[in-house]
Amino acid sequence: MPAQLRRLLPLILLAAAWPALAAGSDVIGENLLWLALIIIAARLFAPLAQRIGFPAVLGELLLGVLLGNLSLLGIHFFDSIAADPIIRFMAELGVIILLLQIGLETRLGDLVSVGVRASLVGCVGIIVPFSLGAFVVGPMLLPGLDFNAYLFLGATLSATSVGITGRVFRDLGKLKMPEAQIVLGAAVIDDVLGLVILAVVSSLVQAGSVSVGQVSWIIAEAVLFLGGSIAIGRAIAPRLLAWASRLDSSHSMLFSLVLVAGLFMAWLAHAIGLAPIIGAFAAGLLFEPVFLRHFETPKLVQEVEPLLPAAVNPETQQKIRDVLAKHTSHQHEHMIEPIGYFFVPVFFVLTGMQVDLTALADPKVVAVALGVTLAAVVGKLVAGFAAGRGKNPWLVGWGMVPRGEVGLIFAMVGKQLGVMNESMFSVIVIMVILTTLITPPVLTVLLRRAGGRSSAVNPENR
Repeated sequence: MPAQLRRLLPLILLAAAWPALAAGSDVIGENLLWLALIIIAARLFAPLAQRIGFPAVLGELLLGVLLGNLSLLGIHFFDSIAADPIIRFMAELGVIILLLQIGLETRLGDLVSVGVRASLVGCVGIIVPFSLGAFVVGPMLLPGLDFNAYLFLGATLSATSVGITGRVFRDLGKLKMPEAQIVLGAAVIDDVLGLVILAVVSSLVQAGSVSVGQVSWIIAEAVLFLGGSIAIGRAIAPRLLAWASRLDSSHSMLFSLVLVAGLFMAWLAHAIGLAPIIGAFAAGLLFEPVFLRHFETPKLVQEVEPLLPAAVNPETQQKIRDVLAKHTSHQHEHMIEPIGYFFVPVFFVLTGMQVDLTALADPKVVAVALGVTLAAVVGKLVAGFAAGRGKNPWLVGWGMVPRGEVGLIFAMVGKQLGVMNESMFSVIVIMVILTTLITPPVLTVLLRRAGGRSSAVNPENR
């Protein structure tokens, strides 16, 4: 084949495939193409971020920012992705899967052991940012607005995106660090209290007042759901899993039970007005490795164990058996991993696509946004010092900083209720962008500095 023809071959193939692309230009066809592009681009961007020392999640977020703003360069192909209900559902499913994975890798005992500290961090992480937003930086930097707007600003600053922080801890194998457990517990508390604040502020805007009974009921719902689901779930999980294993002890049964539990608990949380991710996280806490002993061991373990040579000294044999036992006890986590590879990047790319870079065009808006961002960071860093002695306050504080999709949800509610004008909404979007993008690299540096100490405390960090 002549050299010139070889160079033209890709264009010839693309031209030949054009009728097929046109035929697939309906909603289903577009979604299939978008998903393919999002997943492969996320996989390419993630290692680029890791090569320069940042976690994979930052690469996925930046990819989303890039795709969401290509229209500034006259490329409008991706404009409708962020508003597509199917893609949005898959993104929501992605963060549910991520929180299910984090729950599976978290031991309830570890979470309980830091419960008091996590509660203190969570409460301070709500009170300080809310107060700064509603009573300090709001009136100071955005004068002349209705007081309800300042309340919404405070509510937005009190939010925490557990998905972004949890992903960084997980990517670096630090989920079992005490600081990570405190952040996870505090973030769940922040989600609950943040939703309470959002419900109260929304009621104030819509009805002009809110009763103590309404607030008490919202709090009771959250406490009953979390406490009840974990207590009841832990009581019935061993019996349910033992019964299911007698019916079918295969890997497919175990996989189905884990996934169904995550989806059901996410639905239940949503049904009572909580964030679905709280339910998914609670579901993950129900599957202790000891409950899975009745199910088949992984194929790898089945094949390797009989091959252990008798000539190997007992110490080496025991090390190999320990590795195999670890694979057995964590097989339910490994089963969910491939689903995460598919859905989780969709969530982070779509979160990045919510960012409108045109908001950065107004210097006054940017200046106000930087002040609000400073308050948002300081409020959560103060919360880190509530973790107490022996814990790294900077690690805990920065773990609470990202607002991510939670901050955007709060801002969207305020905009829909007519409380926020476009300028204030742009300020909040910029704050969400900055707290979402700066946290992963900062957290990565702090975790690597703490790596020696954390690995000494917990050698099983993965």
